[in-house]
Amino acid sequence: MKLVIVSGHSGSGKSTALRALEDLGYHCIDNFPVGMLLTLIDNAPFAESGRRNLAVGVDARSAGIKQFAEIWRALNRRENLDCEIVYLTAASPTLVKRFSETRRRHPLTDAETDLRTAIDKERRLIDDMPALADLVIDTTRLRAAELVGIIREHIGTQPHSGLSLLFRSFGFKFGIPVDADMVFDLRCLPNPHWREELRPLTGLNAPVQEFLGESEAVQRMRRDIIAFLDTWLPSFEASQQAYMTLGLGCTGGRHRSVYMAEQLGTHFRQRRANVLVRHREIELQGSPAEASA
Repeated sequence: MKLVIVSGHSGSGKSTALRALEDLGYHCIDNFPVGMLLTLIDNAPFAESGRRNLAVGVDARSAGIKQFAEIWRALNRRENLDCEIVYLTAASPTLVKRFSETRRRHPLTDAETDLRTAIDKERRLIDDMPALADLVIDTTRLRAAELVGIIREHIGTQPHSGLSLLFRSFGFKFGIPVDADMVFDLRCLPNPHWREELRPLTGLNAPVQEFLGESEAVQRMRRDIIAFLDTWLPSFEASQQAYMTLGLGCTGGRHRSVYMAEQLGTHFRQRRANVLVRHREIELQGSPAEASA
């Protein structure tokens, strides 16, 4: 049986993630008491519905949240139970904006606690969760549909074999993705932005690809990253890590990082089954929209 625990900050998209898992055939329960997880698994009342996989939403409201790490270890000792944590996060200003726009109350606000204080309090209550998570998703700049796509691609309906890789291009001037396990800085490479005819294009366009493909520095960086990953990915797999997000960053996230992410994706797809490529700044195409709570 597969158990997926969805956790993270209120307003970061947990409800959207649970709906995506429900569409994938999971029996979903939101805001379930942490202290009752072992009882739930042992009794498995949801099996009568014909769904063998379970997704549970856990957040700062959940009773027993402070004992989560201990309960998680106990769950992983259960035979025939495949456990996984998906953790959703977003920048505090984005969470404030989402709650203000939707006029929803944060679950930790009260007569003496304002929204920003509640968000900070929640971070402290669940600050050990990211370290336990198999998959961390930053929804600061994601639309709800994009979050659903990530959930479907990473979890899906079939079990993954081996380490799942996600190459994500981004622009440093917009911030480093918080879900990146490793970050490679490409700002030292020749920049197509300074070629007027290349500036409006991206690393997905042939003229930019030709420009970067002819650079020995770019190709040397590509070879070095491949060699590094070939050396160390087996060690991460041996530690039972299920997902790895590799950030490729340049200044604006539209030329060098996009090109390199595509190059690495193409290379590793020839060797691995679970390889994804995403381009944060290109896919955004405008101001960020919220991932619903």
